[in-house]
Amino acid sequence: MSDMLLWFSVVLVLFAIGDLIASKTKAKVSAVFVTLLLFLILFVTKAIPADIIEKAGMTAAASWSVPMIMFSMGTMLNVKQFIDEWRTVLTAWLGIVAVIVCVSLCIPLFGKSTVLTSIPVINGALPATTIMTQAALEKGLTLAAATATVVFAIQKFIGTPIASRAALQEANRLLVEYHEAKSKGIDLANVDTDKKEAENTGTKVKQAFCEKYDKYYSTNVCIFFIALFSYLGYELSEIIHVNYSIVCLVVGVIVTRIGIVPKDILEKGKIKGFINMVVFAAVIPSLAKVSLTDLISLFVPIVGMFAASIIGIFFMMKVLPGWKIIGSKPLAFGVGFCQMLGFPTTYLISNEVCNAVGETEEERAYLMSKIMPKLVVGGMACMISIVVAGLMVPML
Repeated sequence: MSDMLLWFSVVLVLFAIGDLIASKTKAKVSAVFVTLLLFLILFVTKAIPADIIEKAGMTAAASWSVPMIMFSMGTMLNVKQFIDEWRTVLTAWLGIVAVIVCVSLCIPLFGKSTVLTSIPVINGALPATTIMTQAALEKGLTLAAATATVVFAIQKFIGTPIASRAALQEANRLLVEYHEAKSKGIDLANVDTDKKEAENTGTKVKQAFCEKYDKYYSTNVCIFFIALFSYLGYELSEIIHVNYSIVCLVVGVIVTRIGIVPKDILEKGKIKGFINMVVFAAVIPSLAKVSLTDLISLFVPIVGMFAASIIGIFFMMKVLPGWKIIGSKPLAFGVGFCQMLGFPTTYLISNEVCNAVGETEEERAYLMSKIMPKLVVGGMACMISIVVAGLMVPML
């Protein structure tokens, strides 16, 4: 027990350092980036054990927290808002196309097998990484497989600071918009889309079940609903063969729409901080697989391919009119890098930026409603990388 508490404390110290730096810099330096960098340095130097998350007793919690956070995010969206995210999906796919085109230009420099194996990995999703590394090993391309593994392990270091900076720019822009609207007597943070539509059509709004029995939604009751619907979402995903993160998100949207659970149920249950911490722990173990030898031997091709990726996304979202789909250059640029992040990093970045920029609960809620769905859905849209992997395998 004492060892578990010790390692748990070490993990939380590293998390806390990231939070303190982000708070001090108003999220200009990402807490996620700082924390991941600290873990990577300590893993490479063998200062902490590779299985520190398991030693801290967080492995199981990190697993069950992911579907729970996906369900909870669904409770923060309304149906109209969820459907409207088709623009985000298209923007994310444009980012993937940009990476495919630009990184492919690196083939004369780093070799066909290395580049083609790495492209789907940069595009995101662990399944794509598994597909490409296995295919490369079957064909005797051990260096290409090693490159893909390292790319997957460190791509968050490339995407996190850029996506975080883009989200910060968007948050500041939205906050100006929020204050301008407030000066005209419009409180954007308190606009309930469903109620507003009902008022415009003259329809009487029926009190939802969760509103009628609000006093009974204690912390334990909220956790029960989160666990129950996360379980149902996970089981449904197994039946219909769709990734559980998508199904849990949709379940969250639906049960909130029909009034079974309140909006932003994590906040209602006062457990958002704990769940965020546990979800972050799910990201850490992949860093333990990277060695100093890997980083040195594969340095040039990895830097070259990531540089090409950054240039491609920048050109697509900043120079070409790709940003017009989503309506904001900073946000489009950030969504373009979601392919390197995935969940829960996209959520963690949204959360830290909105908390750093927003000075009141209303401002934070407004910023979260605008930024979080874009980054999270953008990350999920990049699951199409599995298709990209399927196309690349025969080309190795």
